[in-house]
Amino acid sequence: MNQHLARYGCLEQRVVFITGGGSGIGASLTRAFHHQGARVVFVDIDDEASESLVAELSVKACEPPLYHHCDIRDVESLQKVIADTGQNVGLIHTLVNNAASDDRHRWQDVDVAYWDERMSLNLRPMFFAAQAAAEQMIQAGGGSIINFGSVSVQMALGGLPAYVTAKAAVHGLTRSLARDMGEHNIRVNTLVPGAVMTQRQLEKWIGPDDEAAIQTRQCLKLRLEPEHIAPAVLFLASDESLAISGQELAVDAGWG
Repeated sequence: MNQHLARYGCLEQRVVFITGGGSGIGASLTRAFHHQGARVVFVDIDDEASESLVAELSVKACEPPLYHHCDIRDVESLQKVIADTGQNVGLIHTLVNNAASDDRHRWQDVDVAYWDERMSLNLRPMFFAAQAAAEQMIQAGGGSIINFGSVSVQMALGGLPAYVTAKAAVHGLTRSLARDMGEHNIRVNTLVPGAVMTQRQLEKWIGPDDEAAIQTRQCLKLRLEPEHIAPAVLFLASDESLAISGQELAVDAGWG
C-alpha cells in the first residue's frame, strides 16, 4: 500500500462496498479504503485471496474489512449482502462496482449462452448493486457510486467483443444513473483503468513483449500497477468530488 496516499478525513468510518475486492485492482481498493479508516465490506469468489487479505489487514489498528463469498451473477445474493451490510455495518456511502472478467474470445465462437453469461458478470451486477445500495444512500443523505469501465472501449480492442460491449454499456449506465440519482445527492462516475499489471493479466495475457508495446503507446513510460488506480477512486468517493457526477476519469498513463 502506498503510504503517501492523500488522507480524506471524510472517509473515516464511512461504509464502503466493493465488488471483486479480494485480489488485483479490487484488493488495492480494499487496502486503500481501509487505510483511510473506512468500514469496508467486499464480495469475491476467491476465498483464499480474500481471506488472506482480511488477515493481512486485521493486524492494523482500525476495524478489518468484512468479506462475503458471493458470485455477483446471482443478483439476489448480491443484493442480500448489500442489504445485510446496511443493517449490520451501517448505511453504504460508497459503492465500487469493480468486479469483471476480461476473458478473451473470438467473435466467431460466441453463442447466445456465452454472450448472456458475459453480460451477467460484466454489466448486470453493476445496475442491481447500484439499485440496492442507492436506497441506503438516500437514507444517508447521499453517496458515491463508482463504476469501472475499460480502456478497451476507447482503444477499440478486438478479441473480446462481449467484454468490450459490456464495458461500453457501463458508460451509458453511469450517465443515466447520474441523472436519476442526482436529486438524491448521489454521484455516479466511471473510472477507466488502463493496462494495469495485475497478476491475472501477467499470467494470462501480457508477456514482456506486450508490456513493452503498451508502454510505448503510453504517454507516461511507467508500469501501471493496481496501486495507481486507488487514489482516483478515493477522490471520487470523498467529499472533494462533491460536484462531479456523470463523468469518466481515466487512469491509463495516457494510453492512446
